[in-house]
Amino acid sequence: MMNPQAARPSSAQFPTTHWSQVVAAGDPAEPEARAALAALCGRYWYPLYAFVRRRGHDPASAEDLVQGFFAALLEKDGLSSVDRAKGRFRSFLMAACCHFLSNRRDHDRALKRGRGRVFVPIDALEAEDRYLREPAHELTAERLFERRWATTLLDHVLERLGAEMSATGKGCLFEALRPALLGSVEKVPYARIAAELGCSESAARLAAHRLRARYRALLRQEVARTLADPDAVDDEIRDLFAVFTG
Repeated sequence: MMNPQAARPSSAQFPTTHWSQVVAAGDPAEPEARAALAALCGRYWYPLYAFVRRRGHDPASAEDLVQGFFAALLEKDGLSSVDRAKGRFRSFLMAACCHFLSNRRDHDRALKRGRGRVFVPIDALEAEDRYLREPAHELTAERLFERRWATTLLDHVLERLGAEMSATGKGCLFEALRPALLGSVEKVPYARIAAELGCSESAARLAAHRLRARYRALLRQEVARTLADPDAVDDEIRDLFAVFTG
């Protein structure tokens, strides 16, 4: 995996983030905060599903619990029971879910309120197919959540970069240079990539360097969306990559 670190920009270089909107509003019923919270939940539902499954719930119960949790979370007082001061949506989401699971009365109320409404689209077949490919005994529920959060975030960044490249007519270049993003830089077959692209090896290396720089920028943007304080981006990136080494 590539090194995510780059020179730290000032917080002024980041737009208002999704999570900071929620924290600042203090009330998910506020239109902007509700939309921001729904967008974050929609993007990161699978790590939560994996967490609930690893806690021992069957697929149908896990789907109901996750949807019930989102129903409770998106209600007017959904954020009142968990401290948001630490400013990381990742940490907040797990704490809020643990609180929700420990109180089945909240779960039952949320299901009644949300009956017939889908708060966050969850593909049950996709969710269970992904979960069945998880390590069976290697990870705790908490550790599995952390890893799937990190991989979900990285996959989304890669999708954004691919879409961006395709929109500018550089989709083939992106596909050829994917190894420069997904593996060790030293092991990238630049000679083969250059042959595929019909350019020199030095030109392929330069293109890969530029692609990695853009990837780092998009990674920082995506991480910032889950934080209340953009200045915490570097710390959050270090924490996210640390889950793959433990």
